[in-house]
Amino acid sequence: MSSYRIQGATGEWEVVIGLEVHAQVTSNAKLFSGAATAFGAEPNTQVSLVDAAMPGMLPVPNRECIRQAVRTGMAINAQINKWSRFDRKNYFYADLPQGYQISQLYHPIVGEGEIEINLDEKNPDAQTKVIGIERIHVEQDAGKLMHDQHPTRSYVDLNRSGVALMEIVSKPDMRSPAEAGAYLSKLRTILRYVGSCDGNMDQGSMRADVNVSVRKPGEAFGTRTETKNVNSVRFVMAVVEYEASRQVDVLEAGGTVVQETRLYDPDKNETRSMRSKEDAHDYRYFPDPDLLPLELEDAFLEECRQSLPELPDAKRKRYEQDLGLSAYNAATLTADADTARWFEALLAEGARIQKKSEGAVAKASANWLLSELYGALNRLGRTLEDSPVTPEDGSELLALVADGTISGTIAKQVFEIMLETGGKPAKIVEEKGLKQTSDTGAIEAAVAKVLADNGDKVEQYRGGKEALFGFFVGQTMKAMQGKANPQVVNELLKKALG
Repeated sequence: MSSYRIQGATGEWEVVIGLEVHAQVTSNAKLFSGAATAFGAEPNTQVSLVDAAMPGMLPVPNRECIRQAVRTGMAINAQINKWSRFDRKNYFYADLPQGYQISQLYHPIVGEGEIEINLDEKNPDAQTKVIGIERIHVEQDAGKLMHDQHPTRSYVDLNRSGVALMEIVSKPDMRSPAEAGAYLSKLRTILRYVGSCDGNMDQGSMRADVNVSVRKPGEAFGTRTETKNVNSVRFVMAVVEYEASRQVDVLEAGGTVVQETRLYDPDKNETRSMRSKEDAHDYRYFPDPDLLPLELEDAFLEECRQSLPELPDAKRKRYEQDLGLSAYNAATLTADADTARWFEALLAEGARIQKKSEGAVAKASANWLLSELYGALNRLGRTLEDSPVTPEDGSELLALVADGTISGTIAKQVFEIMLETGGKPAKIVEEKGLKQTSDTGAIEAAVAKVLADNGDKVEQYRGGKEALFGFFVGQTMKAMQGKANPQVVNELLKKALG
């Protein structure tokens, strides 16, 4: 139960949140036509006669779009409806040539499901909550109006018209901006794992309509507003915070909250009214006469189920239980599908090179990826996708440390050279003469000189100041230019210091 409350003049208010997420289905063709769906094409170059609503054109469902919706439903443990139907939702937009949208209202393809969210990043199992999913229905997207191309005219781009969308409707189970943000992030992660949507919110392929109402704790739901097309997790959280506070101010001033559609202005961090919110009867829904109902066969459903990958929650638990990773590291590595794939490639190659189990190399691999590589990529303004270091390069570097060829300190130097040149770790070590030495004679000589130069500290150490041992190690490594085997250094120092 969330403790998030808005403090008003008349007491505490609770916020109630539901999200309707529109996720563009990953497919090469649109929902009812063969037109392409690639992002970034020139305006109106990916439009079929069906998309443009030319007379006599009939829609034909794209099997892949239906498959992706079913797989998504299975990934959230939802009911899959073997019989579903398309309806016409009648309204006029200038970028919707048909004058209606083909959607699903009365009989959606996916029924109730759920998503578990984690509210504590450092301890993912400490604070969890299950958010209910009301339904997932499939519908076609509208086009796009462009108001900045001409001083007095608006242009229409129909490339997006007819693209398949999954509308994923949550139950009003969220009670704070943090819960809304965690839900949207988790849903995006699941979609990217499944491969049913790329989740690129900045490109508009995933966007959320944010439904917000407020009430005194324990009372009936209040009147909700819907803020349309919010395209980032941060903005969703900002909408909840702003809109809830606005509604509290309205109610405490003696006014009433109007059920309406609003938009969010991120520059001013405020929501503004667009139009009154229609109810279902205002859209005059009726079954689409051009489309037969969808009837899914058991073999099709089984194929969808078998095609699902290991999902993030199961992967996180496996990382903790089988690989021995901390809960935080496991959660971080599995929060994004690309990160998990990169880590598993690093892990598999590291285990192969070192001839060890994946569990034996997992902790070192995870720590290096999350600290060294992520730190470098953040510094360079790059992502894993365009990382100059591959998983194979990373595993080779870690293997050189593991077998004693180089020290951890030298590994950092090698890594910086890899980032700059794209070179291979072993070759860099060889060319730069960076191999670690375990020559006891050379190390003994360095130890003897360090102790001779620091006689006062030797006396203090032998007098009980054992913390100085680290000083002697550092001085010896410095004398050996970082190439001495730390284990040998430790052994020889202990012996020399008595």
